[in-house]
Amino acid sequence: MRTVIENAYIATVDAAGTEHRVGHVVIDDDVITAVGAGAAGGGLPVDERIDGRGCLVTPGLVNTHHHLYQWLTRGYAQDAILFDWLTALYPLWARIDAGLTGTAAAGAMAVLARSGCTTVADHHYVFPAGSGDIVGAIVEAAAEVGVRLHATRGSMDLGASQGGLPPDFAVETTDAALRASAEAVQRYHDPSFGAMVRVAIAPCSPFSVTADLLREAAALARSLGVRLHTHASETAEEDAYCAERFGRTPTQYLEDLGWLGDDVWMAHCVHLDDAAIARYAATGTGVAHCPSSNGRLAAGIAPVRDLLRAGVPVGLGVDGAASNESGQLGIEVREAVLTNRLRTGADSFSVRDALRIATIGGARVLGRDGELGSLEPGKLADIAVWRIDGVEHAGILDPVAALGLGALPPLRRLLVGGRAVVVDGTLVTVDEPVLAERVAAASLELAGRR
Repeated sequence: MRTVIENAYIATVDAAGTEHRVGHVVIDDDVITAVGAGAAGGGLPVDERIDGRGCLVTPGLVNTHHHLYQWLTRGYAQDAILFDWLTALYPLWARIDAGLTGTAAAGAMAVLARSGCTTVADHHYVFPAGSGDIVGAIVEAAAEVGVRLHATRGSMDLGASQGGLPPDFAVETTDAALRASAEAVQRYHDPSFGAMVRVAIAPCSPFSVTADLLREAAALARSLGVRLHTHASETAEEDAYCAERFGRTPTQYLEDLGWLGDDVWMAHCVHLDDAAIARYAATGTGVAHCPSSNGRLAAGIAPVRDLLRAGVPVGLGVDGAASNESGQLGIEVREAVLTNRLRTGADSFSVRDALRIATIGGARVLGRDGELGSLEPGKLADIAVWRIDGVEHAGILDPVAALGLGALPPLRRLLVGGRAVVVDGTLVTVDEPVLAERVAAASLELAGRR
């Protein structure tokens, strides 16, 4: 199957930042085989030509942090900071099961795809007794929607009676969490080139897991050859918790337990001092930047410019839809530009900086920058074709600014491995109205379980 996209503005996001005002991309099966200026040459047979006039073509966006199950609990605790928000929602989340999670994941990933996202990293850490194969349900939902999935098997083993934040009924034992994490990797992780599903191990946070679980999870992940993920330095309250309980900053505490390294990425990282940034840079530890969620919960603005200047891998994330009700990764490109300029100045963070962390930056965070994140021959054909000829963007001076400063452009196409997932703004892999009904019913069912 050969597909050609031509006559479009191409932002390759390669190392040189190459862009073509009128260019083409050639796809053979699931791999990009040519990118360049002008029309595609060669005279070879083409199965599909996509006329990209009036379009901006970018790599598919990479979401480095999400909680898909939270799609069923949007709109709760609207005016709360993180710790109060979690306390309000833990009792509801502790009644989730595989069926509800699968529906939530499908709904959330459908919205992600419609906003240009081709790869989704999900952090699921609530596993009630008897809830079924939750990781399997998320894997099935990703296959239904047609996006690439990095599922993380999360966990919590530090209940309130032991000084943690979650209630005791919402946590697992340390041994059970480790066994289930190993099983999820063995069942679902695919390390091969072009994999649609990979699995990482992801104890939830310093205030919801024990030191034993963090230490042993790191050893387990490295023995299995998979990556590690957790929340870190999200709020001032977390800093205070770590100082009081451990006598350390979150970064110092996590490093002591083996949690810095180029196989690790952390969510949020809002409250990193210069010493912490230096340790992240020295160890290659990645960061998932979640600007809208950080604003929703009043966590603060992450020091993204300083992280990038230090050489820290940085990707973009939506975070859970219960703390970012839009659920769209595409709008986070603009949010990243605006929030980082508030922190460090109008000339400190460009639209191309934001596009880079949303694509190749995220791919690097997930350990897949050799496969994803830029439009280059040999890479997977995960591609977003944005329409910028409508009333919202027609005449804009810079096509990339349409994505980084303007309203989210509609998609002419979203391709994952060369396969169309969105065509002219509509998902073609699932029936959107039917999925919406499923999500609404599941939300009501979960709310009724309290």
